Amino acid sequence: MKTSLDVEPEGTRASQALKIIANNIDLAVDHEGAICQDTGMPTFEVKTPVGANQIWMRQQIREAVAEATRQGKLRPNSVDSITGENSGNNLGPGTPIVHFDQWERNEIEVKLILKGGGCENTNAQYSVPVELPHLGRADRTLEGVRKCILHAVWNAQGKGCSPGAVGVCIGGDRTSGYTHAKEQLFRTLDDVNPDARLAALEASIMAEVNNLEIGAMGFGGKVTLIGCKIGALNRLPASFFVSVAYDCWAFRRLGVVLDGQGAIVRWLYRDPANPIVPMLAQAGVARTGREVRLNAPLTEEQVRGLKVGDVVLVSGRMFTGRDAVHSHLMKHEPPVDLRGSVLYHCGPVVVKTGDKWQVTAAGPTTSIREEPYQGEIIRRYGVRAVIGKGGMGAKTLAALKEHGAVYLNAIGGAAQFYARTITGVDDVSLLEFGTPEAMWHLQVRDFPAIVTMDAHGNSLHKDVEQASGEELAQLAVSS
Repeated sequence: MKTSLDVEPEGTRASQALKIIANNIDLAVDHEGAICQDTGMPTFEVKTPVGANQIWMRQQIREAVAEATRQGKLRPNSVDSITGENSGNNLGPGTPIVHFDQWERNEIEVKLILKGGGCENTNAQYSVPVELPHLGRADRTLEGVRKCILHAVWNAQGKGCSPGAVGVCIGGDRTSGYTHAKEQLFRTLDDVNPDARLAALEASIMAEVNNLEIGAMGFGGKVTLIGCKIGALNRLPASFFVSVAYDCWAFRRLGVVLDGQGAIVRWLYRDPANPIVPMLAQAGVARTGREVRLNAPLTEEQVRGLKVGDVVLVSGRMFTGRDAVHSHLMKHEPPVDLRGSVLYHCGPVVVKTGDKWQVTAAGPTTSIREEPYQGEIIRRYGVRAVIGKGGMGAKTLAALKEHGAVYLNAIGGAAQFYARTITGVDDVSLLEFGTPEAMWHLQVRDFPAIVTMDAHGNSLHKDVEQASGEELAQLAVSS
C-alpha cells in the first residue's frame, strides 16, 4: 500500500483516498483496533501432524473467535440465514470456517484470513467459453482465463475496496474452484509461481490491469490491483470454470507455526523482530482548505450546491443504516426524523461500558446492495445525504436529482480513521437486528468524504466504469 501511495500523483482523488488508507493503517497499528469494521468471515487453514486431535483444535479456535468477538476485536458477523438473527459471538453453522490438512511434520501451521463481505460480493466465477462485455469471447485457453480475470477486476470497480488482490483457480468444480481461489490469497505478494505458465499469466495481468485506471475506491488512478495469484486444478471434460476470489486493500492475514508442544516456532506474514514503519510521515491527513463544511441536518439548497469531486467535512447528527434498516424502512416508519438527515451505510464495531456505547471502528459498507431501496427512502423521508462506498445505480441517481440529495463516498476499510470523527453515540434503534445492522445515532465532527453522485445527475462511478470499459476493450484488441 505504501508503494501504491507513492505511485499516485499528488492532489488526485486516488491520492487523497490512499492517504486516508495510510492514516487508517497507522491508527490501527497504534491502537490495536480493527483496520476495517467488517472483520469478515474468519477462515482458518490448519496443517497438523498425523494423529493430532483436530476436534480439540477446532474447539480451541471456536473459543478464541468467541473471545475475540467479546473483546471487540471481531464484529459479530454470523447471521442465521433463515431468521436473520445474529449469533452475537461469530459462532454458528459454518462459522468460523476451519479447513484441516495433515502433513508429515511434527509442526502445526495455522493460517487465518479475514475477508469482508464487500470484497466477497465481488468474487466471480465464469463457465467458459463465455461472452464478456468489452472483451468478447473467452475460450478454454490461458488467454480466455486472462480475459475472465480482467473482467472480474473491471466489474468490481470500487465496490471491493480497490486497490485489491485476486486469487484465481483455473478448473476444479464450482466448489473446489472457489476454495482453491481463496487459498491463493494466502500466498505472499512477492512470491513467484512455480508453474512458469501461471507465473507468466500473473505477470501479464499485473502489467495490464492498472492501465484500466479504476484506481483506489474506483475514483480513477494508477493502482487498481496489488496482487494476482493463480492456481489450477483438474476438471471434468464438460466443465471449465475460472473462479476469482477478490480481496480488498486491507488483505488481513496472519499465520503461526507451532512445535509439537504448542510453542511458537515462527510467525508468518510478519517478523516481530522488525519495527513497524509508519505509512505517513506526518500525523493525520493534511487539509487543502478547499473542503466544504456541512452541518446536519442539511437543506436542499446546500446539497444542490455540491458537485462531483467536492470534498466535504460533515458534522452533526448522522444515522447508520445497512441492509436490515433499509428493508425495514420500506415497510415501517423510521424510528427517527430523517428529514435533512445524513444516512451512513455502516455496520460499526461497538463496545458497551456500563450504559455507554463506544464506536471503535466505523468505515463504510458497499452501497450497491441498497440500490433497490435507496431512491424510495430518499423520496419518502427526505434524506439529504447518503454515505457509503462503491457508488450506487441509476435509480438512486435519478432520486438524488429529483429530490435534491447527494451521495458521498467514504474510503472503504478506513474504520479507525472514521471512528476518530465520531464524538459520541446518542442512541441506537432497531438493536434487535444485531449491532452491525442496527440504526446508530451518531454525533460526528469533520467526517471527510467525496461527492461522487450529485443532485444534478452526475456520477463519477458511471464515468469511471465507462472509461475503464473502453480501456478494457483496448486490452482485448491488443491481445
